[in-house]
Amino acid sequence: MSDRFELFLTCPKGLEGLLIEEAVGLGLEEAREHTSAVRGMATMETAYRLCLWSRLANRVLLVLKRFPMKDAEDLYHGVLDVEWQDHMLSDGTLAVEFSGHGSGIDNTHFGALKVKDAIVDKLRTPQGDRPSIDKLNPDLRIHLRLDRGEAILSLDLSGHSLHQRGYRLQQGAAPLKENLAAAILIRSGWPRIAAEGGALADPMCGVGTFLVEAGMIAADMAPNLRREQWGFTAWLGHVPALWKKLHEEAVERAAAGLAKPPLWIRGYEADPRLIQPGRNNVERAGLSEWIKIYQGEVATFEPRPDQNQKGLVICNPPYGERLGDEASLLYLYQNLGERLRQACLNWEAAVFTGAPDLGKRMGIRSHKQYSFWNGALPCKLLLIKVLPDQFVTGERRTPEQRQAEREQAAYDQTPNEPQERKFNKNGNPIKPTPAPAPVIEQPRLSEGGQMFANRLQKNLKALSKWVKREGIDCYRVYDADMPEYAMAIDLYHDWVHVQEYAAPKSIDPEKASARMFDALAAIPQALNVDKSRVVVKRRERQSGTKQYERQAAQGKFNEVSEGGVKLLVNLTDYLDTGLFLDHRPMRMRIQKEAAGKRFLNLFCYTATASVHAAKGGARSTTSVDLSKTYLDWARRNLSLNGFSDKNRLEQGDVMAWLESCREEYDLIFIDPPTFSNSKRMEGIFDVQRDQVQLIDLAMARLAPGGVLYFSNNFRKFQLEENLAERYAVEEISAQTIDPDFARNTKIHRAWKITAR
Repeated sequence: MSDRFELFLTCPKGLEGLLIEEAVGLGLEEAREHTSAVRGMATMETAYRLCLWSRLANRVLLVLKRFPMKDAEDLYHGVLDVEWQDHMLSDGTLAVEFSGHGSGIDNTHFGALKVKDAIVDKLRTPQGDRPSIDKLNPDLRIHLRLDRGEAILSLDLSGHSLHQRGYRLQQGAAPLKENLAAAILIRSGWPRIAAEGGALADPMCGVGTFLVEAGMIAADMAPNLRREQWGFTAWLGHVPALWKKLHEEAVERAAAGLAKPPLWIRGYEADPRLIQPGRNNVERAGLSEWIKIYQGEVATFEPRPDQNQKGLVICNPPYGERLGDEASLLYLYQNLGERLRQACLNWEAAVFTGAPDLGKRMGIRSHKQYSFWNGALPCKLLLIKVLPDQFVTGERRTPEQRQAEREQAAYDQTPNEPQERKFNKNGNPIKPTPAPAPVIEQPRLSEGGQMFANRLQKNLKALSKWVKREGIDCYRVYDADMPEYAMAIDLYHDWVHVQEYAAPKSIDPEKASARMFDALAAIPQALNVDKSRVVVKRRERQSGTKQYERQAAQGKFNEVSEGGVKLLVNLTDYLDTGLFLDHRPMRMRIQKEAAGKRFLNLFCYTATASVHAAKGGARSTTSVDLSKTYLDWARRNLSLNGFSDKNRLEQGDVMAWLESCREEYDLIFIDPPTFSNSKRMEGIFDVQRDQVQLIDLAMARLAPGGVLYFSNNFRKFQLEENLAERYAVEEISAQTIDPDFARNTKIHRAWKITAR
């Protein structure tokens, strides 16, 4: 075999530039970049060194042969011509990976099969010995890459991907691969900072991947020093003496690195379940003396052991892919920015994010940005110098407050000796003036955010007297009043429920996203609520029963009050909350008219109208809905108010239930969905098409002198004119709109229907 080999080093997309620098530094010659790979020439010693020391590569592939290929026969014979007896034993194990297509091969499985057949046929002995397939731990792992009619046949020297260092047996929900974490650290300047004796802190460390990779860089540890299985271990071309020499050198370098005074490397993690797995990973990497992990929230993160310590703060905050994530993530990034400004002055920071718009909300400018890929997700690495001239938000404390805090801090640190105490003219000791309460720094709002906050405060003030008079603690405070901020905002006691309307296609998505973040920053300040109590959902055009489908699974119910009754709402799990705020006047009307009456609630949802009827003294209530989930919710609403007796809950298709019902009711309420195609009902319900049949069936159950209230929120709904020929029909929509919906009077329409 030749003394020099062609190597292909594969890597995650976006790491090619860093990998070529690293590979050249480790001895690769004639290096060139390819997509997700670097190619070059190397001796066997360099190939081994790359396996041992590359922090960025996935695999080190040694090219055995290149040959032109027109079809499957060319593939077979090209592989067959290799002297495979120089590479593996005839009874060894084999795994083949094939990539690319063309030259008559569009199926990678078929291509891999052809390669395997050629190798097996070449090594088959007269006695029938032949290699077998082992996909997990083969003696030899072969790659064939088909590239524009050329086959590149390679031996994988690495075996398992090099990112699998062996220390991370336990991981969190969204782990970074080790080589991507190393690349981020290198781009962030950690090798330079570590060489200067700087510190490193990760305020959201998960199971400690950044920490361990940083520790290995600082301690000069080869990333794959502890790996035992390699792709070359059973290869017949392996040179054990050369490998042993390189491995012993790496062991000596690691021992020398670990003998140095350890750098200050700290991780903080809010989730207590990740603390021990993180510590276990650190221990397996041999870095327990260098790295410590503590439990702590971002808001309490305090990285430096003393005022002179400087270094790098690095983190990979969550990106947000679930319903309602935007609000909590916005505050997470704002908290991170606040902690950097308050506790990490003169440090450097590196934030790796799949949501760069959120990165802009930290209140500190990034001086550099790099693009990376985390799997298939495009991400940005934001590099930040934590210096006052980079701050976008300023300190909100006055100079007088800051001076008072400094004086109090000095007083607290001074020994309490008699001669230092002060006395008044009567000889009594003067107590020190307490420091002002610490001011929580609120993010400074953008011009648009401040304008939005002003509108919220104006609306809140306008509704305050009415809310107090009526004893209401859940109401709408904003409904797309400003077209560029397209959302509805509802207060539920001390929680805020935000529904973001999908932006029209004519609106630039980046501008819509920026306005949304402006609004989310403004809401806690304007409404004086804790930012953790803001729930965000996106409302788009829904089909079928989608708006009633479960979106999450937190199962958290909040109790609110309305008209003297208590109701349960769930702000997180569904698009709707279990309480239609716009129907409040209708529920109050039912409560006032229900005394002594038999009440029927059709399409009852969570039966809030039935609770009001029971509160008003109804003789009985019957509530009908197809959903067991909502009937269980309804049962809890009734029970919460002590109305479990004389209040029936019926599960079923309303139309079918009415057809079989023979009872009479004095007061009926119908609020049907616009459209329903549940698997548990026959056919499809369409409110516009089926309204006459529905109302006729319900009126047949109405007792003499009774009243039926019919309402729905389909914007294009038109009540059939012929209904007025048979019944007394009065539209009461205007009487069923409270002040909090005055800007949106088309939220629903309602009618009072009685017998003629």
